[in-house]
Amino acid sequence: MSNAYDLAYERSLKDPEGFWGEAAQDLVWEKPWSKVLDDSNKPFYRWFTGGMVNTCYNAVDRHVEEGRGDQAAIIYDSPVTGIIRRISYAELRDQVARFAGLLAAQGVAKGDRVIIYMPMVPEALVAMLASARLGAVHSVVFGGFAANELATRIADAKPKVVVSASCGIEGSKVIAYKPLLDEAIRLSSHKPERCIIYQRPQALAELQPGRDLDWKTEAAKAPPHACVPVAATDPLYILYTSGTTGQPKGVVRDNGGHMVALKWTMKHIYNVKPGEVYWAASDVGWVVGHSYIVYAPLLHGCTTVVYEGKPVGTPDAGAFWRVIAQHRVRTLFTAPTAFRAIKREDPKAEMLARYDLSSFEQLFLAGERSDPDTLAWAEQHLKVPVIDHWWQTETGWAIAANCMGLHPFPVKHGSPTKVVPGWDVQVLDDAHQPAKPGQVGSLVVKLPLPPGTLATLWNADQRFLDSYLAEFPGYYKTGDAGYLDEDGYVYVMARTDDIINVAGHRLSTGAMEEVLASHPDVAECAVIGVADQLKGQLPLGFLVLKAGVDKPHDQVVKEAVQLVRERIGPVAAFKTCTVVNRLPKTRSGKILRGTMQKIADHQDFKMPATIDDPTILPEIEEALSQIGYAKARENSPV
Repeated sequence: MSNAYDLAYERSLKDPEGFWGEAAQDLVWEKPWSKVLDDSNKPFYRWFTGGMVNTCYNAVDRHVEEGRGDQAAIIYDSPVTGIIRRISYAELRDQVARFAGLLAAQGVAKGDRVIIYMPMVPEALVAMLASARLGAVHSVVFGGFAANELATRIADAKPKVVVSASCGIEGSKVIAYKPLLDEAIRLSSHKPERCIIYQRPQALAELQPGRDLDWKTEAAKAPPHACVPVAATDPLYILYTSGTTGQPKGVVRDNGGHMVALKWTMKHIYNVKPGEVYWAASDVGWVVGHSYIVYAPLLHGCTTVVYEGKPVGTPDAGAFWRVIAQHRVRTLFTAPTAFRAIKREDPKAEMLARYDLSSFEQLFLAGERSDPDTLAWAEQHLKVPVIDHWWQTETGWAIAANCMGLHPFPVKHGSPTKVVPGWDVQVLDDAHQPAKPGQVGSLVVKLPLPPGTLATLWNADQRFLDSYLAEFPGYYKTGDAGYLDEDGYVYVMARTDDIINVAGHRLSTGAMEEVLASHPDVAECAVIGVADQLKGQLPLGFLVLKAGVDKPHDQVVKEAVQLVRERIGPVAAFKTCTVVNRLPKTRSGKILRGTMQKIADHQDFKMPATIDDPTILPEIEEALSQIGYAKARENSPV
């Protein structure tokens, strides 16, 4: 007998216009669409052509008009400053309308770009929503990003205004943003007309007369601005993601399809009701922050948590439990790396006992592959469903998930469960033919992509085609490798770049990491493929041990190597491991495997712009040199 998931999935592929047209009825439209799916310019499919809408109105104003004005829209929780603040929907509407008025006074109008370079404070959301209110296109750049990286984004987006803050706070460090912004503008070929600076008491910025404006002073006297209707196909935002050429790719998200898809996910994937507290422990600089700190929770009438802190160290490994208990969080969405950090510091979850988590009902993980050991640890201690799901910056929302609001399926560790309605996921082998169940291949999505995904790349249609559509004609290339099992469960094993070739055998580094993570002393791990004259590539493992492990490192390494040989077999040729204190990661928690591989292979590399802490790389280089890799290079960036 069919269940709600099966029915929704089947209809979404057979009748996408009926499926998404029905979902769009949950939102307020200034003018209805003339066509749900416009395929007149393939492969540039567009959703809700002819419709007029305003995303900010649907995320803020409509809730005030429908009686949610007194409900908290945002809970700002900042352990690094000791501030907790609640902002109601009515207060948010007033702040957003005034800031939109301030932007309009600087000449910002429909279609203009606004770059937002902010820390995790509510004002970042206000700036995003105010841009959307005017029909302007916002581009959020992670606060504290290096000046040259910010400069490339300013040059590409050509913003009329940059919105920033005087500083951000990373743990106990205050990071001054204004010098970085000033240097970025100096480096950029495009010079924005105005910078609006939110002054924080931890470090006041010096304003440049004639260009820089003080946020609080100017917003206080700005007239509120009404919502400006835009075409559903008009861009809402540009979000830059790293490109292989060194030139970042500006993912373009539209207004109408984005709004419809994200609103749909809150009920059908996350099983969240309006009025409930939803927390995505991410940053507005990343796609998770765009989709699930800002737009989806507010479109659905939820209370969203804006957290300025870390999973550990602000002040301890109980930080997440404190936030959940204090604010009665129902659903948490975070990256597996956050839970690995917590597990490393508090392996027995002893800090959990200090807090009342009776409000908490489900944990969602995404951003990188969730290793079964971390997932099982979370299940064991939280005693709630732990749901891995798979998506990307380009997709904007989940490709595969356990759709808790449709029909929850049994969890299979290592799998983000099944393909979400709207997505036609297939696995193709090296000859671009359909792979058999259980056979690893390239994970691709048959076109058209559902609403809410990338429409193109900013001012780079050909690059969009070359990057995502050219290799597999008729399909979107995810860049991930994996397989579908006999039950239709998806397994995402690695980026296709992380499938290594050992003596002709294609092996997944993700499968090896899964084995290593199961070792009782290992908190987290990474496997890379290093060049080998005989076999082409060989796997090399990095282990971070749990706090309190006093076993000799060489013994842990020996046991880890044996585990891989037992579970994957001698074909993996897995013989080398090293213990390190920490792994290099991006600020969103992704392990920089490619950089580690270049170090091991003695290749030159550019310091990754997204790296969380550059001081980790010398440690990696030293650890590799101890086992015969990474000989000293004259021009090493580390």
